[in-house]
Amino acid sequence: MSETEKSENVRAVGRALEILLAFTPQDSELSAAELLKRVDLSRPTLYRLLYTLQEHGFLASVGDPQRFRLGPAVAKLAHVWTAGVDLSSIAEPVLRRIWQETSESVSLYVPRGELRTCVAELPSPQPLSFRRGVGYTEKIVRGATGRAILAFWNLTSTELRKYAQGSGVSMKELEAELAQTRKRGYATSRSELIDGAVAVAAPFFDRSGQVAGSIGVYGPEVRLSAARQQQIARILVEESGKLSEALGFSGASA
Repeated sequence: MSETEKSENVRAVGRALEILLAFTPQDSELSAAELLKRVDLSRPTLYRLLYTLQEHGFLASVGDPQRFRLGPAVAKLAHVWTAGVDLSSIAEPVLRRIWQETSESVSLYVPRGELRTCVAELPSPQPLSFRRGVGYTEKIVRGATGRAILAFWNLTSTELRKYAQGSGVSMKELEAELAQTRKRGYATSRSELIDGAVAVAAPFFDRSGQVAGSIGVYGPEVRLSAARQQQIARILVEESGKLSEALGFSGASA
């Protein structure tokens, strides 16, 4: 194969990927005319690539007039990618940025039924600090990192009551706090699990839009004033949004 042919093949692959990336959750079906507005291709080239992508299962055509949508081959790749995801590795740069900006302990939590478990942590470098440790498990209704997850599960009152059973948590206070967490996008706690400790946590989401866990920042209340908590919350919401994007979630961050 000549260098010219190799270059043409590489360019064709790039153009095909541009076509696939033109689809979004909001525009899951596109006509050829709509695709032409999104990719810099001639009509003959576009149709040639559309045919090839259909032939290999990456696109499917529907309706009359004809429209295109992502095909089963894309779902297969997504499944393979999801199966191989190492959440801690993907989250590490996000946790590191939060840790550098806050100088407080930063932890990553995932839900485990009625519990949530710490799967990654960067301890604060400061002498006075709090940490949980990888593997730490607690009821999901207790603490900011748990409620940051729970708030986005859309549970009924009956379901929520089952989670709160035996925790000593007031249902009235829990429901009010979860509603506030959903509204502002993050949860807080003060001296709830550790005396003198303050926690701020924000959720992150997977490619299907389901809450996948939370990122929490811990520190002593002498350092985490109300104003400082708001600063940390802004950092957390922004960075948790970036983690959600890295996991394939394309909606607005919570």
